[in-house]
Amino acid sequence: MKPQIICHMLASLDGSLHPSRYTTSPDGTRAEWSSLYEHIHNDMAGDAWIVGRVTMAEMSKAAAHPPANAGQVDRPYHFAQGHAATYAVALDATGKLHFAKPDIGGDHVVVLLGRDVADSHLAELAADGVSYIVSETPDIDLAAMLEVLGRELGIRRLLLEGGAGINGSFFAAGLVDELSLLVAPAIDGRAANQGFVEFGESGLAGRMQLSLTSCEALVHGLVHLRYAVRPG
Repeated sequence: MKPQIICHMLASLDGSLHPSRYTTSPDGTRAEWSSLYEHIHNDMAGDAWIVGRVTMAEMSKAAAHPPANAGQVDRPYHFAQGHAATYAVALDATGKLHFAKPDIGGDHVVVLLGRDVADSHLAELAADGVSYIVSETPDIDLAAMLEVLGRELGIRRLLLEGGAGINGSFFAAGLVDELSLLVAPAIDGRAANQGFVEFGESGLAGRMQLSLTSCEALVHGLVHLRYAVRPG
């Protein structure tokens, strides 16, 4: 059974995901906005959260260290810890992420990988105590991998907190059930600024409908918008 997917994001008024680039505000600091975002993340009580490769690389901060002899590796999945309290999930199609430990802030790491990832990389992840799921199709089938996360690890609520690319892929695939958006009283303003959802030239028009379920003014000038997401 697919987990409930809540896309939970903090963005400026012009959609930027990078608080360090926001204008300042008399209502609150960037640190206060990020802290409240994390507080709401905790209140949502997800079994897991998921990000893309670039975001996870900022947290994992490890170099490649494959074992000298890969030996036999498990496919399509390997679970080093099947009964963790919470999970940190990363989408890494080409197998570029490396880990120095099997958790991020106490959340057990699970990596979603492309079909062609090398056995040596799988051996490295397994040796580090990291769990993984390898795609059985040429292109990663997000829905199939979510079914595995739900069936094998008991994940029922997954918080999608990635960059524009992974968020766009989930929305385009019709996998997102709810959007939770914290809007900060700030502007990025760069010409190259990218919003919190992106899906190439085709965009997302006609793929989904958003229905506002709540709108709440919070402290530090933040506004919390919540939308139900349905197929377009």
